[in-house]
Amino acid sequence: MDPKPAFSPESPAAVAALLERGRYIAEEGLSVALFLALRLGRPLLLEGEPGVGKTEVARVLAEGLGVPLVRLQCYEGLELEQALYEWDHARQLLEIRLLESVGEKDPARLRASVYREEFLLKRPILEALELGEAVLLIDEVDRTDEAFEAFLLEVLSDFQVTVPELGTLRARARPFVLLTSNRTRELHDALRRRCVYYWIDYPSLEKELRIVRARLPELPEALARRVVALVQRVRGLGLLKPPGVAETLDLAAALLALGAEDLTPGVLEPALGALLKAREDVERVRGALAELFPLL
Repeated sequence: MDPKPAFSPESPAAVAALLERGRYIAEEGLSVALFLALRLGRPLLLEGEPGVGKTEVARVLAEGLGVPLVRLQCYEGLELEQALYEWDHARQLLEIRLLESVGEKDPARLRASVYREEFLLKRPILEALELGEAVLLIDEVDRTDEAFEAFLLEVLSDFQVTVPELGTLRARARPFVLLTSNRTRELHDALRRRCVYYWIDYPSLEKELRIVRARLPELPEALARRVVALVQRVRGLGLLKPPGVAETLDLAAALLALGAEDLTPGVLEPALGALLKAREDVERVRGALAELFPLL
């Protein structure tokens, strides 16, 4: 029997309000996509450049719903066992030795004794299926291979997993699944069709300013506006790794830590490491300070 969705929000406005309580400023399109994914029990696929807030959606949503956030961080070479389950071989071996020490010799009984759920190491996907009421974040799914995508497609269709030694383990309710991708490679159409989709772009100046105000309310208004204006200009320089919203917040926090009262070339240059993460980009911005200033 197909498990029902664990969450059913009233409206996109209710979703937007939930995110805003977690200090996440969402545009209407994201709130609608998130509402539809929750209401329909479908995974949500978020794509966008690094640092635009894709992963943060899952954290804020789980916090707002009051449920666990289960995170699977994807990487090249990720094996199914690391995403699903493994057997605790050390404990199984100890159990066999204990049984043999009291005279148990029957292979069938020994096997039955060690292949019990207590010896099953549940990895993120199986953990989320067991919880049911949870947010499962499959982060940077584009870093895995097509075989792993095919596995995900099967799990997200049935919300159940077969463990040969134990049988089929079914979800009590559909956990909410959020997948993120930086689009380092194209995902298969079959996985895309299974999801509600939304692209998160770099925010406008006014939206980014709202984000900075929400996350760092102690930052003076004039300084917040100058930080955001600077980052908006820096993104237009054709950098290797343009700064995302996360880096905007890092720079703003760095200026607070340094006790800066204004943003000038002299203040910015030693703090560039909070904004930029590649040597070539630091050099490019250092050479462009004259065109970046004055700010708003």
